[in-house]
Amino acid sequence: MLAIIGGTGLYDLPHFKVLEEREIGTPFGRPSAPLLFGEYDGQKVVFLPRHGKRHEFLPHEINYRANTWALKSVGVYRIISISAVGSLQEELAPGDFVIPSQYFDWVKDGRIKTFFGDGLVAHVAMANPSCLTLTRIIADAAHKLNINIHVEKTYVGVEGPRFGTKAESDFLKDVVKCDIVGMTNIPEVFLAREAQICYCTIAIVTDYDSWQDDHKRHVTAVDVIEQYKKSLDKIMELLDEILATSLPPIDHDYRKSLENAVLTPIDNLTPEKKQLYDMLMT
Repeated sequence: MLAIIGGTGLYDLPHFKVLEEREIGTPFGRPSAPLLFGEYDGQKVVFLPRHGKRHEFLPHEINYRANTWALKSVGVYRIISISAVGSLQEELAPGDFVIPSQYFDWVKDGRIKTFFGDGLVAHVAMANPSCLTLTRIIADAAHKLNINIHVEKTYVGVEGPRFGTKAESDFLKDVVKCDIVGMTNIPEVFLAREAQICYCTIAIVTDYDSWQDDHKRHVTAVDVIEQYKKSLDKIMELLDEILATSLPPIDHDYRKSLENAVLTPIDNLTPEKKQLYDMLMT
């Protein structure tokens, strides 16, 4: 089953026929909101607003582990994330869409970024965190609709909730050489990989962050919301196109990401850690 995680400004899906709303308990607490189960163009889909129903959670307050656990527990094996991002490159203009293939972790606020630890040790390969099949499906749909979309770009995760200084923006652009900057895909993308879920982000460029010399082009919350709202119709059109036909089989690589990654003998696990292990391995 496919899940769609809605970012800033996306708290429901206009073309989504909701059949059930379900509260999901997890070992990590409550997810951002109840999961919405339904149909989107005939496809079974689960929807989760990342920031809550009324945008009540800052990026560092989101319970990423609970969100991922909840989705995996109901049979989700693919996630399309919708996220607002700032552009660190002139050619990635506000209103464009970006599918990042790589992630640079610049988050330092202490949010927990893994399911492992406390008696369950694993080291998961993360060289290619984004699902190549979902990337191709989304990019092909965008091109068919003449939507300007960029692929093979690098997302740098920062904690927020403030926007970056010009010095920080210059550093991420010129030294780290990232393409887009956001506050929520880390650790979301890493947790999905650990849970053996295929993950891909459709990033909506809303601004040019803070690196340009013209201070009038530095990001503000008003810029983000206004551009995001302008892009929602295109997002709906793109999702319609993606879900108009059945999705192909799931990439084997992403469904087997824990093979040879878990180092702790299974017989040594506590009942709680065995429950976690079993959930991640399904």
